[in-house]
Amino acid sequence: MTYRIGFVGTGAPDGEGFAMAYRHAEGYDRLDDCEIVACADLVPENAEAFAEEYGVPDHRVYEDHEKMLSEAEPDVVSVCVPPAVHADIVVDVARSGVVRAIHCEKPMATTWADARRMVEVCDAEGVSLTINHQRRFGRPYREAKRLLDKGTVGELKRIEFHEEDLYDNGTHGFDLANFYNDGASVEWVLGQIDYTDENKLFGAHNENQAVSQWRYENGVYGLASTGRGEEFVGALVRLVGTDGVVEVGDDGTVSYRRDGGKWKTADSGTDGRYRPQLSKPRLGLRFLLAKVSEELAGRLDPPLYTARAIEEVVESIRTGEESELNGRDALAADELIFATWESSRRRGRVDLPLEIDDNPLEAMVEAGAVGPDSDLPSRAARHADPASNGSADSLPSRLLRRVTRS
Repeated sequence: MTYRIGFVGTGAPDGEGFAMAYRHAEGYDRLDDCEIVACADLVPENAEAFAEEYGVPDHRVYEDHEKMLSEAEPDVVSVCVPPAVHADIVVDVARSGVVRAIHCEKPMATTWADARRMVEVCDAEGVSLTINHQRRFGRPYREAKRLLDKGTVGELKRIEFHEEDLYDNGTHGFDLANFYNDGASVEWVLGQIDYTDENKLFGAHNENQAVSQWRYENGVYGLASTGRGEEFVGALVRLVGTDGVVEVGDDGTVSYRRDGGKWKTADSGTDGRYRPQLSKPRLGLRFLLAKVSEELAGRLDPPLYTARAIEEVVESIRTGEESELNGRDALAADELIFATWESSRRRGRVDLPLEIDDNPLEAMVEAGAVGPDSDLPSRAARHADPASNGSADSLPSRLLRRVTRS
């Protein structure tokens, strides 16, 4: 059987985003039983460029995704639009009556209610929903899991990670934390954030700094630090066991030690933090081949993590087995994000399941509780000398200095 693939949101390789539709498409394009048959984007030029790149016929290029669904009838749809509209698009696609599966970019949605709605509607419609937490398929992260499962460092006691933020990038960290703890349920979350300067990525708020602590029902603890305090956790991922530690470094290097022993480096091939790399011999060969044909040289490129994720998603459709990237697991990662923000809003611990519908960070920004226009500026906006009462290094003062320096 050949699976017909459609895209909602194509983006542009030279645009502001990462053009994740192209990365998804590279994954489908590698598979013999997948054919990209249609695409839709509100910017016609983006859709047309994507169509030309992947051989989509002109009459299957759309601005309206609903028209694409009714006319092209894809089996699988990749959703690569900004997070704020993930939920509405996913629900529309799931209720179209024509698709078998939806593969959506991360993070899931900008509110906790919308994230839940995505899963609930797809379950009700019998449509497989997967979220692109592609780092699960990088060898550094798999090797850390292998060492943990092998018992190299004993029984897991704590999971730590650092990231730029909890939402756009931290969704990977929380997903991996749950992956390492075999999907155990979380009991509670305690967190705090700083949001002094506006920080929007793809239209969604992300804090400037955060610390999050959580506990799983099996007694394992989690710790995350982000942004300005990112280096509080000194490894990209750290797995603390009863008998030792496994770490994934910022460059993707995997190292481990048993208590009392020396650090050792594990083999994770040429995979890095974000993507696989070519070995030096293959890099040299690629350089030579590129002089003849870029297409020929490209055959040496290892599949990106997203391509590996796409392959696993399609395999799950073939076999009928649940994908590793299923919506419920993604929802568990999202719950930790929103629960951390909610803990900051409440100034207290949050017991799960999370019983809110909104986005706590967005709500705090809109209420003026955090952010550049906040009536209660965070300590990050004050001078280190408490006697100054914040006047010497207030937010307006710092902004003025930036203007005069420029």
